[in-house]
Amino acid sequence: MQGNITLTMIKPDAMRSGYIGKILDHIVSGGFSIRAAKVLHLTHYQAEKFYLVHKDRPFYRDLVEFMSSGPILAAVLEKENAVDAFRQLIGSTDPAKAETGTIRNLYGASIQENAVHGSDSDENALIEAAFFFNQFERV
Repeated sequence: MQGNITLTMIKPDAMRSGYIGKILDHIVSGGFSIRAAKVLHLTHYQAEKFYLVHKDRPFYRDLVEFMSSGPILAAVLEKENAVDAFRQLIGSTDPAKAETGTIRNLYGASIQENAVHGSDSDENALIEAAFFFNQFERV
């Protein structure tokens, strides 16, 4: 399965703005299959654990606060070369620099409020998917 899955989260900003359906449509239209999905509200502790890799970066505290500020949708997506394909679909972290028509270009407001998370490597995709979903929850 490695290389064929990635994890996404529709972030609190996009959830509040009502973009969940449009973003999911964009993902499915991009050729991804949704193998697991759930809506949840990350606790502060869960957000800290998920983003621990960024602990020493200056944006860590703000990111944790933001990601625990409201509901998210976490999903495991499948497609050949999923991580790279999804990174192309979502665009640059900064929506102002994201290619026209990408998810972040269409629905993101800022570097932090950029609508979606996407795994940055095959290894992290597996770790991140396991953070939210056990094997029985994935189809």
